Amino acid sequence: MSTNQSDKFILIKKAIKEGSFFDRIALISSIWFGAGLLPVMPGTYGTVAAIPLYLVGSFLAPQYQLSILLIIVIGAVWSSHRSQGILGVVDPPEIVIDEVAGLLVTIILIPFTWPTLIAGFFLFRFFDILKPPPIKGIEKKIKGGVGVVLDDLVAGAYAHISLRLLICVFN
Repeated sequence: MSTNQSDKFILIKKAIKEGSFFDRIALISSIWFGAGLLPVMPGTYGTVAAIPLYLVGSFLAPQYQLSILLIIVIGAVWSSHRSQGILGVVDPPEIVIDEVAGLLVTIILIPFTWPTLIAGFFLFRFFDILKPPPIKGIEKKIKGGVGVVLDDLVAGAYAHISLRLLICVFN
């Protein structure tokens, strides 16, 4: 762990320990229960950490799946915005709840199979990392929690459309 990562980890730990109740909730959810603190590829770890939520939700009726997505998106905007203020950094890599929301957009309302989950995972990571237009512009123009989350939602939408096309081709 580099000094910078160590400093951020100490700052997050201190804020969780000493912050207000809402600061704690914001930080714990924005780092998705610690997944964002893992070194090297926190966005990928955050995406992996979203899989259990998807697995549980995939067996629910569509209206419940959409409700979970809405709650996650609203929570992601709020917690990302608040966590950026606590940490004093714009879109720090430790905030991974946006990846959770993006993966859910990718695979929502698609019947569960392991191949579709794996394909959805890789498609989302591809679009999230590549950031084709307008994703890169969204990330630069829109600030706060909305900007942190919206680029991942658009990447998730690109991945969702791509996944549906793949399902049509291979089924």
